[in-house]
Amino acid sequence: MTNKIDFGANSHVESANNKEDFFLKFKKQIIIGVVAILLVVAGAILYNAYVAGPREDKASTAIAKGEQYFNAEQFDKALNGDGAGYVGFVKIASDYSSTDAGNLANLYAGLSYFNLGKYTEAVTYLEKFSTKGDAMVSPTATAALANAYAQTGNVDKAISTLKKAADMADSKADDVNNSISPTFLLQAGKLLESQNKKDEALKLYQDIKKKYVNSSLVQSSEIDKYIERVSE
Repeated sequence: MTNKIDFGANSHVESANNKEDFFLKFKKQIIIGVVAILLVVAGAILYNAYVAGPREDKASTAIAKGEQYFNAEQFDKALNGDGAGYVGFVKIASDYSSTDAGNLANLYAGLSYFNLGKYTEAVTYLEKFSTKGDAMVSPTATAALANAYAQTGNVDKAISTLKKAADMADSKADDVNNSISPTFLLQAGKLLESQNKKDEALKLYQDIKKKYVNSSLVQSSEIDKYIERVSE
C-alpha cells in the first residue's frame, strides 16, 4: 500500500521521508477499522433491511458476485466487473441507488478503493454509504471512512469521525460497546499523537480506561502503556 498522506498547505514543506515515517508508524491503526469491517460486512447482505421487494432482490443478486470477489481480495473485479455478467460495485451503486443493496454497494466500493490505495475514491463512496441503526456495520463503516480521511491528509476529520463511530456503536449497546468503540478511540488517540497533541491524546486514553472498563484494552492494561507514553 503506498503512502498518500497529504497535510494540506504544510505538505509543500514536508519531506517525503516524513510522510513515509508517518505512514509506517500509523499503518497498523489506519487499517484496523478496515480489517474489522472486512469481517463484518460479508454478512451485511443477510440483514432483512437489505432485502425488500423485487427491485431489492435484483440488486441483492447483482451484488452477491461482487461479495465473492471482495472476499477473495480481487478488488478491481469487485469494483468494475468481470466481463462475464457481473457489472461491479460502482455500476450497482449507480443503477440501484434507491435500494439498500445499492447503498451497500457504496460501502463495498469504498472499501475496495481503499484496499487498492485509491483513497480519494474511497472517501467518495464511503461518504455515499447511508448508515443505519445497526450495532456493527454502520459504526465500522464510519470508522473506515475515518481511515480514508487520514490517508488523504484530513487528520482532524479522521479523528472526529472515529469519535463519531465510537458514539454510534455505544448508542446501540446496553451500556457501552467494549469491543469496537475503544478500538476506534485508540486510533483517534494515536492520530492525535501524530499531531503532537499529547494532552488531547492523554484525555482520550484516560476516557477509554474510565468508560470501557470491560474492554480488552483496559483489562489487559494495554491502555496504561499509551497513558504512560503521552504522560512523559
